[in-house]
Amino acid sequence: MTRLALIQQLFGHAAWADDALYRALTASSAAPDEALREYAHILGACEVWLSRMEQRAPRIAVWPTLSPAECVAFRETIADGYDAILSRLTDDVLDQKVSYTTSDGRPFVNTGGEILVHVAMHGQYHRGKVNLLLRQAEMAPAPADLIAFIRGASTATQASSTIASQSKSSQS
Repeated sequence: MTRLALIQQLFGHAAWADDALYRALTASSAAPDEALREYAHILGACEVWLSRMEQRAPRIAVWPTLSPAECVAFRETIADGYDAILSRLTDDVLDQKVSYTTSDGRPFVNTGGEILVHVAMHGQYHRGKVNLLLRQAEMAPAPADLIAFIRGASTATQASSTIASQSKSSQS
């Protein structure tokens, strides 16, 4: 698999996992506030990195306070931005240097490829935290593993439903 194909796969996975996570978060009014905060951070961080790649100011904070509806709307806006980058992705774009300043004022330079891989991995880290918070609230976690995405969303969804059913029956 080429670097280009891998990064495109990682972003396909991220979109699938973010959708599954959103559905899990909004399946009940009992979802912990901290879980929504972590989910919103995934979006905020994606926006900050997208703004750095596009050399513009971010539209939201890295730790934004967003309602579930605002999360959906902003997720679509961010997806459009990354889709534009991914549609013109070449080895040259992956190797292109991106200069930026962190939120605490430190200047850095990374390649487009490094940033894109970071965005994918950072999001996955926080998806795991959201799922932990859902489990702690006795809610079903969302399928978010890359291998589940590669195997096919229906397989992952079936496995998640089975786990949720087993969890409910063991509580009875």
